[in-house]
Amino acid sequence: MTRARPAAGGGRRLGVAPERLGRWLDGVAERHGAFTEVRADDGVVRVTCADSTTLALRAPFGWTPGTPLLGTFTAVARAERRAAVLLVRRGRWAVGVFDGGRLVASKVDARQVQGRTAAGGWSQQRFARRRSNQTDAVVAHAVETAVRVLLPHAADVVALFTGGDRGLADDVLSDRRLAPLAALRREAHLDVGDPTKAVLLGTPAQFRAVEVTIVEPADRP
Repeated sequence: MTRARPAAGGGRRLGVAPERLGRWLDGVAERHGAFTEVRADDGVVRVTCADSTTLALRAPFGWTPGTPLLGTFTAVARAERRAAVLLVRRGRWAVGVFDGGRLVASKVDARQVQGRTAAGGWSQQRFARRRSNQTDAVVAHAVETAVRVLLPHAADVVALFTGGDRGLADDVLSDRRLAPLAALRREAHLDVGDPTKAVLLGTPAQFRAVEVTIVEPADRP
């Protein structure tokens, strides 16, 4: 389960691992009473509990409502989909292809980007130009890595998730060769630190999670 965050309009938003969703919903029913309404609304499952607590559940990938609604949603959320991941920050980048939570192809790399300096005047301007050039080089290398590792899987993946520095990820995906992947890009942007192998391996916990917004009676004015 991902860390809960305040939700716009009240309540909180969190991510629930698809394998735990059924048990998590059982816990909600125990705490807030039986589900009095379950309906699909533009790809979102909306649930109302006996004490007026509401849930909005959004699957990370597309789905078609069926009967029973929650059972169909849970089964679809658990299904393993092939997804691509691009993480990039100044000086480091990582790409990966996952089948569900299993990594099947990846590359993690780094290139030095000079740190900040307190110098002023011409020295500061030279530093800024050098740092900009180094950042451009990071983007260029990340593009080549994505072309080499991710692009061969473009026909098989159902989504691309990005993380790290959003602007740098945008720059990488602006390369025309990566257009097939850019068209599959999903929100939300993954919240990650420096793109190491360990960080890359941890991304399925975010991109496979079912996004839940829960509003309890005490959250309402």
